[in-house]
Amino acid sequence: MTEKVLQNKKNGMAVLMADILVLILAIVGVVFGGIILDSGRTIGLLVFIPSLALLLLGWIPLLGLRVLKPQEALVVTLFGKYVGTLKGDGFFWVNPFSGSFNPAAKTKLSQSGDVSTPTSPIAALAAGAAGANMSIDTTGNKISLKIMTLNNSRQKINDCLGNPVEIGIAVMWRVTDTAKAVFNVDNYKEFLSLQCDSALRNVVRIYPYDVAPNVDTTGDGVADEGSLRGSSEVVAERIRNEIQSRVDEAGIEILEARITYLAYAPEIAAVMLQRQQASAIIDARKMIVDGAVGMVEMALARLSENNTVQLDEERKAAMVSNLLVVLCGNRDAQPVVNSGSLY
Repeated sequence: MTEKVLQNKKNGMAVLMADILVLILAIVGVVFGGIILDSGRTIGLLVFIPSLALLLLGWIPLLGLRVLKPQEALVVTLFGKYVGTLKGDGFFWVNPFSGSFNPAAKTKLSQSGDVSTPTSPIAALAAGAAGANMSIDTTGNKISLKIMTLNNSRQKINDCLGNPVEIGIAVMWRVTDTAKAVFNVDNYKEFLSLQCDSALRNVVRIYPYDVAPNVDTTGDGVADEGSLRGSSEVVAERIRNEIQSRVDEAGIEILEARITYLAYAPEIAAVMLQRQQASAIIDARKMIVDGAVGMVEMALARLSENNTVQLDEERKAAMVSNLLVVLCGNRDAQPVVNSGSLY
């Protein structure tokens, strides 16, 4: 099913004015026809009966009127057959026996655009007068062509190491083919939401939460440093491509996908926090030790270079030990004054 845009249908105002004029003439004809009949002249039937028929049936063309705002579309069907799609803002007129179709009109998701549009009193009165078959769109069958934001609920997914993580995404999308969106899938909003969940799970299972050794996230057989936390842009683009490949048949374009929430699951959050703290402490200690060793080497080199003091191997070892204790300790060193010899 491919989209067919209806052209040259922006003649709603002309049809409305013409129909109102016909109804006025019909009322005048009924009145004058009745007057002629009262006078006993049968010729009044030739005026009264057609005028009455026009008065009774003249409202039918009004059922073909459609009003569309910018970035809105309406899928038009006639006796179950797809006629075409009205696009663009304006006042349209189509076959009064045609209807509009949108199975996702009443579907409410956690996304922009899913809000109830209040119906004006005039539209409500017109809908009540014409009945359920009235074709003026007051039931929300219009399809929005605007950019929508779908904020799916957070999901608990195991990463490639088996650690449960909670992740949420926001997807920016829009309808590009109304015929595919309406006829190729049962409900394009629910279809999109389901495909977002499925694509998110498939991508997250490839990456670890944080950088891990011997993990291949690109599929080239070489370990890399890809992770959910450190490669969020790459992961988001991969999620977008995965969703797009799944919703092409629904006439939907995925513009962007962004990770809005990422954290370890509550049951392992405390343990993983301790692990991160331990890793940070080890890295900090390593940096302190490297700096302390460099400072000790520099001190020994300067003492030997300037011949400030002659130290044998035992005294050098004692000096190195004392300097490392002072430089690597968590607390300030307590000096001990030695009044005698080391021996």
